[in-house]
Amino acid sequence: MQLLPIRTRLIEPGNDLARILADAGALEDGDIVAISSKTAAMAEGTLVALQGMEVSAQAQAWSDRLQRGHADDAAFRQAILEETQRMHGHAIGDCPLAMLTDLKPDGLAEGSILAANAGLDRSNVQDGYAIGWPHDPVETVRQLRQRLQEYSGKKVAVLLTDSCCRPRRIGVTAIALAVSGFDPLQSEIGKRDLFGKPLTMTQEAVADQLATAANFLMGNADESIPAAVLRDHGVPFTNYEGWVPGIEPEEDLFRGAV
Repeated sequence: MQLLPIRTRLIEPGNDLARILADAGALEDGDIVAISSKTAAMAEGTLVALQGMEVSAQAQAWSDRLQRGHADDAAFRQAILEETQRMHGHAIGDCPLAMLTDLKPDGLAEGSILAANAGLDRSNVQDGYAIGWPHDPVETVRQLRQRLQEYSGKKVAVLLTDSCCRPRRIGVTAIALAVSGFDPLQSEIGKRDLFGKPLTMTQEAVADQLATAANFLMGNADESIPAAVLRDHGVPFTNYEGWVPGIEPEEDLFRGAV
């Protein structure tokens, strides 16, 4: 598999992201284009202004508890609470640097998403603002795929990524929020292992693994690589388009631990 960076200028609200990526990416038939959710949100203008935000007592309590020291931290906590509510979720924990939220966005049919700060971040956005996911990630991948194919003349798939943390592991990897053009999961159940024993529970998290590979190349600092092309990946294209399914809490291996 080839993993190719798409380097661009700074993306701003109102930019035609698909045009920018198509011009910079030299796409080929069969490519999967992985795109940072923050980049897509920036192009769509879904920034959250922290200045002047009315801070609730709950948000102030979270700010006092986490003690980040930012002048606008209470407003940031308020933004997280409002984004959590928008995505039908709730805050379930914290660490010294972040809140852990459990989200059930519109359209996510299976499971929920555990995300730091409801997906919001103050990195890679101008001072006084926060940025999170596009308001409708499925519509985002649908439109990006359609426009990328129109602009490039190539048949491609699209993967919307976000960095994430995992239980008991240091550092970030990535998850796939939504995909258009391939199945995000591949069941291995019933296949035989090296010794002929049938697999009983294994599913390959195809979209998440590709998201992590792309995220390693795109980075989280000042790389100016908002997207990456995955080529010669061997993943068949399908008509799937939607959120990457999750797992219900009662079936989760980590239930009770988070």
